Amino acid sequence: MAAKTAHVMWLEEMTIQDIPYVGGKNASLGEMIRELGKKGVQVPGGFCTTAAAYRYYIKANALESKLREIFKDLDVNDGANLAERGRKARNLILRTPFPKDLADAIAERYIQMCGRYGQSGEKYSSGVLSYDVDVAVRSSATAEDLPTASFAGQQETYLNVHGVEGVLESCLKCYASLFTNRAISYRAHNGFDNFDVALSVGVQKMIRSDLASAGVIFSIDTETGFKDAILVTSAYGLGEMVVQGSVNPDEFIVFKPTLKQGFKSVISSTLGTKEVKMIYSEDGTKLTKIVPTSAGARKVYSINHEEVLALARWTTIIEDHYSGVHGKPTPMDIEWAKDGQTGELFIVQARPETVQSRKEINVLRKYRLLEDGPILAEGKAVGAKIGSGRACVIKSVKNIDKFRAGDVLITDRTDPDWEPIMKKASAIVTNQGGRTCHAAIISRELGVPATVGCGTATETIADGDEVTVCCAQGETGRVFKGRLKFDVMETKLDALPETKTKIMMNVGNPEEAFTLSFIPNSGVGLARLEFIIANHIKIHPLALLHFNDVDSKEDKEEIERLTYGYKNKADYFVDMLASGIAMIGAAFYPKDVIVRLSDFKTNEYFRLLGGSHFEPKEENPMIGWRGASRYYDPKFVDAFDLECKAFKRVRGELGLKNVIAMVPFCRTPEEGKKILSILESHGLKRGEDGFKCYMMCEVPSNVVLADQFCKIFDGFSIGSNDLTQLLLGLDRDSALVAHLFDERNPAVMKMIEKVIHECKANKTKIGICGQAPSDYPEFARFLVQCGIDSISLNPDTVLNTILDIVELERTLK
Repeated sequence: MAAKTAHVMWLEEMTIQDIPYVGGKNASLGEMIRELGKKGVQVPGGFCTTAAAYRYYIKANALESKLREIFKDLDVNDGANLAERGRKARNLILRTPFPKDLADAIAERYIQMCGRYGQSGEKYSSGVLSYDVDVAVRSSATAEDLPTASFAGQQETYLNVHGVEGVLESCLKCYASLFTNRAISYRAHNGFDNFDVALSVGVQKMIRSDLASAGVIFSIDTETGFKDAILVTSAYGLGEMVVQGSVNPDEFIVFKPTLKQGFKSVISSTLGTKEVKMIYSEDGTKLTKIVPTSAGARKVYSINHEEVLALARWTTIIEDHYSGVHGKPTPMDIEWAKDGQTGELFIVQARPETVQSRKEINVLRKYRLLEDGPILAEGKAVGAKIGSGRACVIKSVKNIDKFRAGDVLITDRTDPDWEPIMKKASAIVTNQGGRTCHAAIISRELGVPATVGCGTATETIADGDEVTVCCAQGETGRVFKGRLKFDVMETKLDALPETKTKIMMNVGNPEEAFTLSFIPNSGVGLARLEFIIANHIKIHPLALLHFNDVDSKEDKEEIERLTYGYKNKADYFVDMLASGIAMIGAAFYPKDVIVRLSDFKTNEYFRLLGGSHFEPKEENPMIGWRGASRYYDPKFVDAFDLECKAFKRVRGELGLKNVIAMVPFCRTPEEGKKILSILESHGLKRGEDGFKCYMMCEVPSNVVLADQFCKIFDGFSIGSNDLTQLLLGLDRDSALVAHLFDERNPAVMKMIEKVIHECKANKTKIGICGQAPSDYPEFARFLVQCGIDSISLNPDTVLNTILDIVELERTLK
């Protein structure tokens, strides 16, 4: 190959096979220019020096012996020693100019590059310059005998470089950066000799993103390893700020499968603060400078959705190409830039992603307590985990500021106002509540162990005590004094058997959906809109539709802040709700994702911003104005329209046809028909474009009139919590009768058995999404014996339940 011996080459002369000679960055740029330019992917051109040029430079100046002398007593574990050796090596390089023939070759290629970009000049001679194309000069370390070695991030990059002298100076600085302290240490710790590694320098045309925006793209979710997501980040100015992590960028998630089908699949948009940006320096003393962004610019996205989609389409082209080159799926880490002069988008770097794509995710984790200690409190266990930390006793939500990340929250009870600190807790303990209380529900969604209904935990646990909360010993959760030792056993799931009964999951938090998708499942049996509305939207829908009617000044100010940039505030509700649904729908695509329409009670809606003006006060909200009865009520129908619009967007614009709507608390068949009529008016008609609508079976009338309901809806999902409450005539939140609440009551089980048989007779799908099968293995076995189609569980109980049901199904054959 020419690259093996040549000193300077055009990027388009390179292919991915030339990594040993020009490093991963330059080889990748050449590969994309040659192979992907014809597919529409724009990559700025340029040239590069080769590893042969670096070795020629070292040999011509007799530097190897001098460098070996510097490193003869190197100790990378001694900070002072490492710093001194690195400084001496860099200074040696910077004091040693290029041999004239190599300098001339670099200069000549830069002059030709100026001509390519319309800035011609005289031939380089005696330092006379008359050309000034701006370029990025990037280091690309390589090892000729170790083509798979990665040295990403170890060397330097110089932006907005002009003129031959500037290019030569920056190339020499790149050579010197081969001996930064971090690079020397990296090589030592990874077993590379300093002289096995050479350096290629890429000189690439700058894109004027200092006048626009730039960022990084991953073709895999960086937090979870979910491979069907594309993460696009963007901030104002040169992309180096995003690459370095020096700015909080805008973030967009694009779903690959439906993007490839032609849908506009931006399923999530998160506004970054973008407080500063890097731009060209104009004073001549430095190449770039960092300046604040304007307050207005921070409040709007730095690129629009069409640009996000264009970048995402290029990302799929790049990923597909490299997957073909490597013969296996190859998630990519990509840098991009937008030219502020032309408005064009460019890809400026692409390399394989090397963190999430290599992680092992197919494992089951089981927690086990290894020692004992004094018990401070006992209650009902939620989740099968163990957490420990400093006890933080808080009796009023007004005092949550005292909570620190990693503390164990000890309180009387929780509601949505507590959620900002619940997600930071290592465990949660409450005096009040059962398995369906707020603390229990949210802790499951967050994956945080909780012990609820302890009675006097705020009295028996002292603020500041070190405690361990164990929820891995069955139905009883215990709070032990001290930080006790525990371990986590991991089991690989490669050979996990399949069940005839579909095992689905209850998922509330869109932010956890990608992570939860790795647990073996048949889809989502319950996705609750309440979590999205309370935690992401935070505003009562009617307060957005009738903003001027909101009577709280504080609420109005907060609503204005949250909806900044929306001319029509109701669009904020639709956007945020559609995004939340889409994240869950995408995570489990193409499996069914059953999304329950909003089921807030009046007291819960009351707590949303602006809610106090629009909600009546009811003595017993649990059996009041909730679910289906709201949707067609003239006082709420406009708010329900927003939910319908969000559903239509998820299915129609984003292409997530696997999302199924489910109507909660539908008391009569007539109510069901009214709701279906409203959905149809929004283009959501049963049987068209694959749309299905299920109903919750949670009111006794749903069982008694199951035959009629089966003719209206496509499926049932049993809500065992409400069905038990209404059948036994008790308030599950009342401590006075809480001991009577048990889904295993014979009356409840008979009702469930009856409705399963009715649905089977009508060939209507029936599942369960209530709490009981998650808490009680024997209840799950009962459902299987009745022939239920699916069981939707809390994520932490899925794996054990699968194993249990496999054994049961074997005995039923």
